[in-house]
Amino acid sequence: MSMATTARITRDDLEAKLREMSGGVEDSVEAARPKLIAGAVGGLVLALLVAYLLGRRGGRRRSAVVEIRKV
Repeated sequence: MSMATTARITRDDLEAKLREMSGGVEDSVEAARPKLIAGAVGGLVLALLVAYLLGRRGGRRRSAVVEIRKV
């Protein structure tokens, strides 16, 4: 069913095949990196803005109104 070969697979053969297979993946990652970084920064800014607005709203709701009258 399977044919046995007499040639041994060396470390160099394995490295060459792995580099050949991973070459396309590295190129796509490098091409997508600026978009991913921009998306991450945008998401972080949005999360900080939402946290600020929710904290501000909570602070206004909990703060007491103090009225001072002079008699």
